[in-house]
Amino acid sequence: MGDDPMHVMMRQIMALFDEYQSKENAKHVLRALKENARQGFWNGSLPPIGYRVVAAEQRGAKVKKKLEIDPLHAETVRLIYRLALHGDGAKGQMGVKNIVSHLNRNPIFTRDGGRWGIGQVHRILTRRTYMGEHEFNKRAKSKELKPVSEIVVVPVPPLIDRETFDAVQALLKARHPTVTRSAVISGPTMLTGLIHCAKCGGAMTIRTGKGGRYRYYACSMKARQGPTACEGMAVPMDKLDDLVASHLEDQLLQPERLETILATVLDRRQERSERQHERIGELNRRAAESEARLKRLYDAIEAGVADLHDPALKGRIDGLKAIRDQAKADAARAQAMLKNSGSKAVTPQMVRTFAETARRRIRLEGGGYRRDHLRALAQRVEVADGEVRIMGSKSRLLQVLTAKNSVNSVPTQGLKWRMGWDSNPR
Repeated sequence: MGDDPMHVMMRQIMALFDEYQSKENAKHVLRALKENARQGFWNGSLPPIGYRVVAAEQRGAKVKKKLEIDPLHAETVRLIYRLALHGDGAKGQMGVKNIVSHLNRNPIFTRDGGRWGIGQVHRILTRRTYMGEHEFNKRAKSKELKPVSEIVVVPVPPLIDRETFDAVQALLKARHPTVTRSAVISGPTMLTGLIHCAKCGGAMTIRTGKGGRYRYYACSMKARQGPTACEGMAVPMDKLDDLVASHLEDQLLQPERLETILATVLDRRQERSERQHERIGELNRRAAESEARLKRLYDAIEAGVADLHDPALKGRIDGLKAIRDQAKADAARAQAMLKNSGSKAVTPQMVRTFAETARRRIRLEGGGYRRDHLRALAQRVEVADGEVRIMGSKSRLLQVLTAKNSVNSVPTQGLKWRMGWDSNPR
C-alpha cells in the first residue's frame, strides 16, 4: 500500500480489525481457562513451592493436570509457617526478615537451590493456596487486583490448616507499619496503640489540659469527627495506667491464675508435639524408603540388569538422593525444634518465679511502668463506662514465660535509623 490518504485509512481499518480479533481471542481463551479452573484443573505456569503438577485425566488428545503436594519441599513451607507462628524453640514468633535469615543460615535452599529473599517468604505466608484454596485470575497483567467475582478458587491439597493461616495473617497485619507505627512501640505513653474506645472501637489518644499539666486518654473518633461519630469519653492517663498495671499485678500475675489460663495452651502444645513426632517418623520413613530404592538400583547396576550410562537412570538416582537428603535434613530440624520446645517445659516453680519477677519489674523504681513488659501481657485495652477490659494472647504469654531469662526477654522493638542521608527513602 502507498502513503496516500486512502491507503492510510485502509491500514488503520485493518489494524482496528486485528485489535478487535486479538481481544476476542483473549476473551475466549480466558473463558476457557476459567472453566478449566472451576473444574479443579491446573492451567499451567510454575506451581507454588511445595506443590508439583501431575496428570489427572485424559480428555481426547488433552491431558488435564492438577496440583499435588511435593514431598521434597512441603516441609520447608510448613517450617516457614511454624517459625512465623511459634518460632524456632529458642525465640518467640519470627517476622519475615528473621525467617529469611533462619532459612539462609541453616542452610535451607529454595526450589532452585538458591537463597531465600523477603518477597519469596512473604508470598508463601500470604498465599491462600497453602490452606487449600488456589486463586486463579486474581490479578490483571498490570498486577492490579481483579474484582472478587472474576476470581476462581481452585481446590488443592492443603499444606497447612486454616487456623494456622488465619493466625499468621493476623500477625502480619499487626506488624504492618500502617497498623502499628514504630512510635507506638517506642513512644513514652504506656498504653499507646493498645487502648481503644469500647463504644466505637476507635483508638484513644492523648489529650492535655491546663497547659499540659493534665493528660487524658480520649476517643480519637470523637476528636476527629465530633459527637455524631462517638459520644466518646476522657480518662485521666495516670489513673488508667495505674488501674491497668494494678489489675495485671493483682489478678493475672498470680501463680494459680497463670496455671489456669495456660492449661488449654499447654494442652494444644502437647498436641503439636505429638503431631511433630508423627511428622518426624514420616520423614524418617521417607528417607529410609529412598535409601532402599537407591540400594535396589545399585544392586541392579552391579548385576548388569540396569545400564549405568542410561540418562533416565541417572536422573532417577539424583532424584532419590535429593528426596533422601531433604527428608533427613527436615527430620533433623524438626527433631531439634522438638528438643528445644521440650526443654521449655512449664513447671510450677517457673510460673511462681515468672509471676514474682513480672510483678516486681512492671513498675519502675522512680515511678512509671515498663511498657515492654506490659505489652507482653496485654495486647488490647478497651475503656467503657464504668469498666475497663484487658485482653491478651495466651500463646504470647506462654512464649514470654518460656523464653530465655523469662520476663527479661520480652520482645521489644526500637527504631533503627540508617546513617546515610540518602538511605532513608521518603
